[in-house]
Order: sequence, then C-alpha cells, then structure tokens
Amino acid sequence: MKVFRIVVVVAAIALAAFTILAQTQTRPAATPANIAIIDSSMFSDDKNGIARVMAAAQQIEAKFQPLRAELRGMRDRLTTMRSDLQKKRGVQDAATTARQSDEADQLEVQIKRKSEDAQASYQRESLAVLDPLQKDIGTALTAYAQSRGIALLIDANRVPIVYAANNLDITKDFIAEYNRTHPAGPVTTAPAARPATTPARPARP
Repeated sequence: MKVFRIVVVVAAIALAAFTILAQTQTRPAATPANIAIIDSSMFSDDKNGIARVMAAAQQIEAKFQPLRAELRGMRDRLTTMRSDLQKKRGVQDAATTARQSDEADQLEVQIKRKSEDAQASYQRESLAVLDPLQKDIGTALTAYAQSRGIALLIDANRVPIVYAANNLDITKDFIAEYNRTHPAGPVTTAPAARPATTPARPARP
C-alpha cells in the first residue's frame, strides 16, 4: 500500500473547485458571452498545470520520501519473515516457530501504527501547504472573471457538462496568466493551528 502517493494530486484538484455565481456590480441578465467554463483538474497537470501547485506537491513528496522508504523497507522485511517462517515451520521446533511468529506479528503492528501516524501527518502537512494556495488561486480566479465580465463560471471538474463551445473554456488562459503573475518559488506553509481540546481522529488510509 503506497501511503504517500500524491494524493496531493487529489488535494490539488479539489483546492480550486469552486463556482463564481455572480459579480458584485449590477449587470444585464447573463448571456452566453457572460458564461465561461474552467476545468480545475488541470491545475495539477504535470505539463500544463499551475506551477505553484506542482511545486507544493513536490515539496510534500520530498518531505515524506524518507518515511515512505522506511515503511517500504519494513513491509519487505515482514514479507521475508513470513516467507521464511512458512518454509521452516515443519523443520524447526515449535518454540522457535512461535517466537518468530510473534516477532512478525509485532512488526506488522508497528507498520500499521507508523502508517496511520504518517498518513495523519501527511494530511496535516498537505493542508498547511495547500490551504493558502487554494485561497490565492480563488482570489486570482475571481479577479480574472470580473476583469473579463464573466457573470457565471462553471467548474467542469465538479459540474457535468453535456456540451460547451471551445471558446467558453478559459482553463488554459487562466493557468497561463496565473503562472505569469504568480511564478513558482519557495512554498511557505500557513501558521499551524492551535489544537482543539479533543483533536479529531484522522481518517484511516
């Protein structure tokens, strides 16, 4: 089980899944010219996505790479222990077999606990890195829509669309503008929130 596979991809896709329903200033009733479509799933595209999203994903991946390697090594060791135990079960004394079985069981418990702790830590780190980025992209997308007189912006990543003319899709143009005005650089994290009296139990992987 790959605990740390960048799900960040899922997180990065979800971070800008929002819909601008109307502009604050008074405008005539919406017409097709006032409607646009964006596909927020493209924000995390490896080649054509938002550079800051990919930089954040790479930062999180690099931070957890050592722990992921450690877990992989522990799982490999457990597999070897179980295999050896199976081969020697009929040729060694029962006491040795029981001891080796206990050692394998203990290692399995350690792997489970470390995986759960790592997943919770990964989720906290992802939130700290991606939350400010989500807000920044949302602000930029709102400004982009307002500056172009867009009254209704639909996220194709969240709303099923049967048909839309190509000229309604602003995804590539928005990404290009965001990358130009917000070049990728060192990713900073938001200040850590103070823990609640009773912290929520993280979702198990």
